[in-house]
Amino acid sequence: MRGKACVAVALGLLLAAGGCNALPDGGNETAPSPSGPAGEAPVTLEIHAASGGRHAFTVELAVDDLSQQQGLMGRSALPDDHGMLFPFPVPRMASFWMKDTPLALDLLFVRPDGTIAAILPGQPYDLHPMSAGEPVSAVLEIRQGRAQALGLAPGDRVRWGDCSSTPASSGNGWRPDRFCPEGLD
Repeated sequence: MRGKACVAVALGLLLAAGGCNALPDGGNETAPSPSGPAGEAPVTLEIHAASGGRHAFTVELAVDDLSQQQGLMGRSALPDDHGMLFPFPVPRMASFWMKDTPLALDLLFVRPDGTIAAILPGQPYDLHPMSAGEPVSAVLEIRQGRAQALGLAPGDRVRWGDCSSTPASSGNGWRPDRFCPEGLD
């Protein structure tokens, strides 16, 4: 009997853990996270606004499952020119929530061509999923109000990392620390 109870408890935990990340449409909910860098060295991300302005952010990279699930949870402050970037090796339907996140954030969903698909407001502790409604290559989280203050809008262009040189190829060519879409100088 004890063995069956242990199996039942283990199965219940597995189902509960799987339910935290999976969305009905097959996408993943990525919940922002606590403290410290996400494992990768920070990179510079630039947004080229259609109005002609350029804005640079120093961003932490959330690349692996654990850092993407934690994101900015538990953080109580985020400087104006900082953020967290969630890059994906292939475009996907990304859905985010604000579980255990005391910061209000702007979430910028970045298409594979580098344009911003949507800028959505994330309210502290909100459990409602947010999505651009289309596949994206990355999601950038910055302090709420920064996008509006800088005049950022859907259609603006994003790139990050060293785009001045050609990187060494690695498998499928994807690198989380570098995203250099055509047409940006």
